[in-house]
Amino acid sequence: MNINLAQLRAFTAVLDAGGFAAAAEQLGISQSGVSHNVAAMERELGGPVLVRGAGPPRPTPFGERLLVHARSALAAADAMCDLAAQRNGLPAGTVRLAAQPAVCQGLLPNLLTRWRQELPRVSVTVFEGEEDEMSAWLKDGTVDLAVLVNPPTPAAGSVQVAADTFGALLPADHPLATEPSVAVDELEDDTFLFVDGGCARFIREAYQRAGVPFRPTHRVSELATLVTMVRAGVGVSVVPALVQTMLTPEAVFVPLRPRLTRALVLTGAPARPWPPAAVAVLQATAPAGI
Repeated sequence: MNINLAQLRAFTAVLDAGGFAAAAEQLGISQSGVSHNVAAMERELGGPVLVRGAGPPRPTPFGERLLVHARSALAAADAMCDLAAQRNGLPAGTVRLAAQPAVCQGLLPNLLTRWRQELPRVSVTVFEGEEDEMSAWLKDGTVDLAVLVNPPTPAAGSVQVAADTFGALLPADHPLATEPSVAVDELEDDTFLFVDGGCARFIREAYQRAGVPFRPTHRVSELATLVTMVRAGVGVSVVPALVQTMLTPEAVFVPLRPRLTRALVLTGAPARPWPPAAVAVLQATAPAGI
């Protein structure tokens, strides 16, 4: 049996990217090349590893079991290449990084620019997801690093990349829009919009501490939808400060009173060594770590 790295990369890329065309773009090869590699792997293994049809491809039961080993094999191969480059003092390789939508929009653009300048041979690929997804991705090897919110016991070498504060997101013509700060009880009579994602526990905590019932009128799944609705005057919300990068003059961010903050920590998998390229990214971000 002869399974090669190109086949494993094609298999995992189809699942990570959500399709053959997207995998081809991610890998920098043709779509037919991706299909050929996956088909060749299936012939070697004696059965299908992907379910093709309506919707994005998904692993077969056998493919699901194979995926863990495929990721381990690719991680080991990448680590060997990273070590060879590191021997010459030139960190190189691809680092897969997971982060929440607000972090992807408000924090990562500057960090990606910084890493590209300081680590020209390291490529960082971003996976956008929610907190529970990112922890699972770190555990199963889908990603090498993730920006986690208030991790209880950050691993040695982790880096706090931001202390993000929360505030009220208000239409520009709201009576409180020009205030220096806002308490959550001052929003009690407003229509409240809520995204049930990584920030949810902080928002619920703020209302609980204030002794104010938490009764959102609208629940949306996308942060961009929430911002658009606030800009249109549909209601108000409480969001992290990183969301300010998405705002236009029709909406304003007013800090909460009392102050509510979350720590954003860049870290790797807790149970296995981190790839040298990932370590280089962490060191380039904040050499002192936490």
